[in-house]
Amino acid sequence: MMKGTYITDITQIPYFQTLDKTEQERLLQVTSTFPFRASKHYLSLIDWNNPDDPIKRIIFPNPGELSMTGSQDPSNEKNYTVQHGLQHKYAQTSLLLLSDVCGGICRFCFRKRLFMDSPRQTVRDYGPALSYIRDHPEITNVLLSGGDPLILPTKHLTKVIRELREIEHVGIIRIGSKMLAYNPARITEDPDLISLIQEASGDEKKIYIMAHFNHPAEISPLSIQAISMLQKAGAIVVNQTPVIKGVNDSPEVMIELFRKLSFLGVSPYYVFQCRPTVGNQVFSVPVEQSYKTMHEAFKQCSGLAKRARFIMSHCTGKIEVVGMNDHNVFMRYHQAANPENYDKFMVAYSNPEALWFDDYEMLSPGYVPGREWLFEHDPRSYGGTASY
Repeated sequence: MMKGTYITDITQIPYFQTLDKTEQERLLQVTSTFPFRASKHYLSLIDWNNPDDPIKRIIFPNPGELSMTGSQDPSNEKNYTVQHGLQHKYAQTSLLLLSDVCGGICRFCFRKRLFMDSPRQTVRDYGPALSYIRDHPEITNVLLSGGDPLILPTKHLTKVIRELREIEHVGIIRIGSKMLAYNPARITEDPDLISLIQEASGDEKKIYIMAHFNHPAEISPLSIQAISMLQKAGAIVVNQTPVIKGVNDSPEVMIELFRKLSFLGVSPYYVFQCRPTVGNQVFSVPVEQSYKTMHEAFKQCSGLAKRARFIMSHCTGKIEVVGMNDHNVFMRYHQAANPENYDKFMVAYSNPEALWFDDYEMLSPGYVPGREWLFEHDPRSYGGTASY
């Protein structure tokens, strides 16, 4: 598809050729572990004269990746794999890994194990996975993921989507894709894909495109055209992004991103805490800083632009940070692998250095001396009794 669109050899990048030998060798060390891949379109958005260019930081290797801290599977996806390439973590949702290739490889990818030396985890024969979905009527949502499903030929996608549409209890098909940023021509130049979306996104059952715009500079004129074409075809486009150091970890950038998306009719859906995947620490922002950044941005946004929830995709579920004070962080399970945990409310002691849920110490219900930390002021000034 679109031969010559993608570059996988970093030495072909003119900027790389301007670096001294030591820097080049260091970057080649990075790409020998965490491969490089980018579209020519995406590379054209980079201001190579700006050392802090956010697009460059998203796609171009960073020596800090060699710290190798973190896990290859921080959310323990393997524990929820029920068929090859199919995950079923939450009752109503299953996740089908269709591809282990993307239009580009984000340097902070949480599923980078797919691009490293590891056994293939995506599905070629999706028959058993579809049979599982048919046999589980509680599954109302199927998320097509990878890799990037839109890297696949439309002919392949058509087979999968048509078969899913024949399953009565599947009401929503989601396509998780960064192609709107990485290579929007994949959408604008493929009328068959638009026809497929029109066919599969009807009045009663919709196709959702889960876009991945991390920075407003990624939303190119061609991206806007692709978004519009998908929307006119009947798809609902929403956006999710992690908070990434040096990319969108300032309220000003988040304001612009949320506003621009909402103006285009793209609803901000999730803002994620960067997962502690191997090599990702250089991109991670402390949880409490991420939360503050998002909510500082919200102050300058309309309600339509601030629908996103701030989420940690933990192995036990999606943990939403719902509030903070000077001493505590308040969380709840937005989704839970164990249904008994759903909506469970948690209070943690503040830890400004915490990068993940596991870095927090929880306040135990019934521990009376700890109750004072629930309040900004002396708890004796309150008339009632603190409850958990």
